Amino acid sequence: MSTYLPTLKQLQYLVALRNHGHFGRAADACFVTQSTLSAGIKELESLIGVTLVERTRRVVRFTPLGERVAEKAQRILRETEDLADMVRASGKPLAGELRMGVIPTIAPFLLPTMLPRLRRQWPDLKLYLREEPSQAACDSLRRGQLDCVLLALPFACGDVETAELFEDRLMVAFPPGSAAEKLPSVVTPAAIDEDKLLLLEDGHCLKDHALSACNRPELRAEASILGTSLHTLVQMVDNGLGITLIPEMAFKAGILEGTGVVARPLDADHPSRLIALVWRRGSPREKEFRLLADALEAAA
Repeated sequence: MSTYLPTLKQLQYLVALRNHGHFGRAADACFVTQSTLSAGIKELESLIGVTLVERTRRVVRFTPLGERVAEKAQRILRETEDLADMVRASGKPLAGELRMGVIPTIAPFLLPTMLPRLRRQWPDLKLYLREEPSQAACDSLRRGQLDCVLLALPFACGDVETAELFEDRLMVAFPPGSAAEKLPSVVTPAAIDEDKLLLLEDGHCLKDHALSACNRPELRAEASILGTSLHTLVQMVDNGLGITLIPEMAFKAGILEGTGVVARPLDADHPSRLIALVWRRGSPREKEFRLLADALEAAA
């Protein structure tokens, strides 16, 4: 049996370096100096007698054993956090820190309504938000960097529990000059001109939801995937570059204000995405997350 056990701090340094791939950024994430982080990892390597990280001037490369140790360390840290969460959950619900990821096609439209309500309902909750695309948010959840994620389904987020909140219908946005009185009350996928369709770039699940709702395989090949955000797409449409699909929550939040863009609901077999809150399966804070889901649903 080994007489040495790594400290949690050393494991934190190792995992941070694995996640960021850079000593400086890893040190910033751990709120220590770069020399402190580097010394902590060297001490870990010295005491266990193996090299975990190969260091060069330009590259940080983990050895095969280093990869396995970092992966194990990440699970240990997550279990440690779950232990603290279990103790916290036994006290006052939704009090203390909670780290929630929110995808970019939800954050600017739901948060302004959601946050004031949460502050009133749970004044002791310290909610830290991170906006990032679905896959990155789910990866952060798996690594224990986030406690829960607000995202749109369907999306494969791993081994998670889900609280479904509400359906968010998709709408087709047309450029100025598309007189509202000449447009139908709803738009079918067959009426969408694939040569004029603008969608978000890869990495945004709304693109996949939109294409799935339209159920026209040729759109995937023909669509001009140009936009980095919904606001960018709306500006493109407003300048006559094409049409796009936007979620109803963005429409209700006023994303078209100040433009000449006209929007109509999409009439399809599956014309909406499902907004949901997800968290790691088996989390001791499940009751808190379900309370949070209820509050989010009411806010929406």
